[in-house]
Amino acid sequence: MPPHDPDAAESATALAAELTALADARLTQTDDLVRGPWATPVTWRQPVHTVYVPAHLITGDGTPGADLPGTWGRAALAALDTFGTSGVSGTVADLARELGVPAQDAATVADRTLATLHDEPVADLRIDFEDGFTQRGVPPAERDADEDARAYAAAGILATWLNPAAPTGPAFAGIRFRSFDPAVRDRGLRTLAIVLTGLAADGVLHDILAHDRRALRLTLPKVQHHSQVEAFVEVLEVLERRLDVPEIPFEVQVETPQAILGPDGTAEPARILAAGAGRILSLHYGTYDYSASLGIDAAEQSMAHPVADHAKDVLQVATTAVGVELSDGSTNRIPVGTPAEILDGWRVHFDLVTRHLRRGIRQGWDLHAHQLVTRHLATIAYFRANWRVSAERLRDYVAGDTSRWLDEPATARAMAGYLLRARECGAVTPEELAVTGVGTDGLRRLQVSGRL
Repeated sequence: MPPHDPDAAESATALAAELTALADARLTQTDDLVRGPWATPVTWRQPVHTVYVPAHLITGDGTPGADLPGTWGRAALAALDTFGTSGVSGTVADLARELGVPAQDAATVADRTLATLHDEPVADLRIDFEDGFTQRGVPPAERDADEDARAYAAAGILATWLNPAAPTGPAFAGIRFRSFDPAVRDRGLRTLAIVLTGLAADGVLHDILAHDRRALRLTLPKVQHHSQVEAFVEVLEVLERRLDVPEIPFEVQVETPQAILGPDGTAEPARILAAGAGRILSLHYGTYDYSASLGIDAAEQSMAHPVADHAKDVLQVATTAVGVELSDGSTNRIPVGTPAEILDGWRVHFDLVTRHLRRGIRQGWDLHAHQLVTRHLATIAYFRANWRVSAERLRDYVAGDTSRWLDEPATARAMAGYLLRARECGAVTPEELAVTGVGTDGLRRLQVSGRL
């Protein structure tokens, strides 16, 4: 090293201070983004799936009503009984191996899947008043009255599930109402108003929002332009004043080409998020509407189609590190029929769930009770597969041990997030995570900054 020159050092220090002051003045607004909106990973619990159930299948006489999650869980467990007659041996561990889970993990994955199906088969549920709500058999003149009645019933069900004083249902739940397309906008807003007014009775809506703003989920579908999101924010502001409740967040469903690429050639998801003014909890990709809009033939429409991957790439970039969740779509290949047909449907679903988990998309939609089997099998298997090596690498990173791995803060953040999700979905236990030596609070700090 050259000999230390005090005069040169003093000059360099003064120059550095001048340069820093220049950069600080120029980047004031950008620094606020770097420290705030651009540094907000999803550190809270994100549900592994959203279940969409048409309103007529959950409200009214003869429907499961508030017991729907339990009904679906029991149906999923009953479907597992068919596996023993499908031509292969019949334990859940055998099914796990049949679907590709490594033999050494199959028994643990099976046990933890069964526990989830018993304890929390449905993590997130939408009572669907949009595409799934067909009203077949209801005369056109009676459809408004029918939807009104079901909206009132939906409010009662949601109040039962989400009431913080005595929750009885999924951790997350809400409705999907009709879009802001001018042909159906009035009907969608009427249903929304009925549900929220019903929830506001006895202070339930206020309590839900004050306790956990992420618990109640309102899904705005088929957004085509960020101005629709701006208008919806104004709608919610009116509802909040009238009902005297805290700020109401919501989700946006991305199902149209215009929601990916704006008319001026810009990325529309970024504008949608900005238009949401901090209220948007999640962007949900809509597999079939989006694929059909691009002219993809029905036989080719899939969560794995290249057009789907492009759309989700854009959504993933838009939502990364800004505190907004991202959900993949669904497969309409339902595991029903003969035991062999159910198994084939499970293979399709298992592979698709695993695929989006590997892409870094942690959530998807489920449309049928039998899909709960492979939703939880695939999710638990994925997070079980690499938990131990991730925990050991993170332990070594924190200790400064570089004898096996040369990990950096960005990788530490990813490993901490992976391990927290592994615990939340039931793939690993808190006792197993003790391998990291940092505890849950330490993992959350690592997830945010890559440092303790």
